[in-house]
Amino acid sequence: MNLTTLDIIVSIIYFVTAFGYAINLFRKKQNQKLLKIIYLSLGFLLPYCLFLEIINHSVWFLIPTSFFALFYWQFHKRPARLINGWLFMLFWLVFAGYLTLIGITTKSLIPFGVLGLFLIIFILLVAFGIYGLIIFLLWNSYVVFKKESRSLANMLTFICAIGLILYLFLQIFRDHLPHWLLSFLALPTVITGYFMFVLFNFLICVWIYQFLRPKLNQDYLIVLGAGLINGERVTPLLAQRINRAIEFFHLQKAKTNHQAKFIMSGGQGPDEKISEAQAMKNYALEQGMIEEDILLEDQSTTTLENMRFSKQLMDNRRIKPYHVVFFSNNYHIFRAGIFAEQVGLTAQGLGAHTARYFLPNALLREFAAIIMMNKRRHMIICGIISVFYLLTWLVELYIHFHQ
Repeated sequence: MNLTTLDIIVSIIYFVTAFGYAINLFRKKQNQKLLKIIYLSLGFLLPYCLFLEIINHSVWFLIPTSFFALFYWQFHKRPARLINGWLFMLFWLVFAGYLTLIGITTKSLIPFGVLGLFLIIFILLVAFGIYGLIIFLLWNSYVVFKKESRSLANMLTFICAIGLILYLFLQIFRDHLPHWLLSFLALPTVITGYFMFVLFNFLICVWIYQFLRPKLNQDYLIVLGAGLINGERVTPLLAQRINRAIEFFHLQKAKTNHQAKFIMSGGQGPDEKISEAQAMKNYALEQGMIEEDILLEDQSTTTLENMRFSKQLMDNRRIKPYHVVFFSNNYHIFRAGIFAEQVGLTAQGLGAHTARYFLPNALLREFAAIIMMNKRRHMIICGIISVFYLLTWLVELYIHFHQ
């Protein structure tokens, strides 16, 4: 049997298996269907590439394996780091190069088929992605305006959509502008492109953080507070965080019989009748939790203070070393993990489910907060880009008027 025939047989087996698996996922209404199909695809692709290496007497797989090991080590050592996103993207770029190398050296069609599929997706995204993004942002804005208040925080997707529409209109007039002016006008586009790339890295970091699975040996479960209804009742968003912590509490108790303490963390705002911590405790008691298992941290007003004051509370109890997990909504746990590192708290986060329509605005708010945390770095990079384009513009301006 030659390699081309084997490629065809493996491809047929894969497509039949993937089709049947996808139907089964939809019938059972399981979550993360696309991710599970990707896992299945990798389960076919990786062993087949290893088989190709064996018959080719090569060990190229050590290259992407090394890059993945680097990412895996860094991610599990310090999961709340923006460098994890860069390392993750670097691994996939190296893996794409590996597939190209395997395809060339073994003459197998499958690696080229996989690369071709991703190339088609990339071309479609480049060609039509901005239009699809505008439609999605406008649709999301409409849904948010129907279900939430029309505050600035809930208008971020609408503002982004308007910005993209204005950008497309400006491109229409580019052909009518003098050449010497184009370099100057390219500056906002380049800076926007830079921040889009940073945003992409941030979204990857948030996404991969969701895959953390803390061990079932935790001593403290920190639940991060949020605003209250009428100053005394938890919001559905905050209730999701508490429910996620209660779920983990029961799972750990059932699996390891290890008893954990809740730390409800949140102070009292000027418009609140009780502290967020007390409201969270009241909700947990309504869900059947025991009062002795709940500790209150009711002085914090920010996520950084949530972490700092909760750490002080745990340190004062003198149960060391202790293991900690904190709970927030899935869009927030990455930035909360950064604050945990800043106060010297070794802890992983688990995210509670958030309504999908709420996520785009929430993620944009988180991204803006991340930018502000690293504003000096971004100001330096944008400054370097601006100086380069300003010098280029001045040179072109000089050439234009001295020809």
